[in-house]
Amino acid sequence: MLVLSRQRDETIMIGDDIEITVVDIRGDKVRLGINAPKDVSVHRKEVYEAIKRENRDAARIKPEDIPPNAKPDNNNA
Repeated sequence: MLVLSRQRDETIMIGDDIEITVVDIRGDKVRLGINAPKDVSVHRKEVYEAIKRENRDAARIKPEDIPPNAKPDNNNA
């Protein structure tokens, strides 16, 4: 793991197109601003792990396990 020190308003570059900027520091909390291309997903680790877990669980569901009268959720389309 690379460990870098930065102060408020300083930026770290990842590759040519991802910028991570220290926006604020208050006590033991650091606020980061992240600029990344739209095709790069950016999540807090706990959210990323929850998404992976939900996707893995959804992949285990067999079509025959879904009730015939169940309607698809089109709100996320």
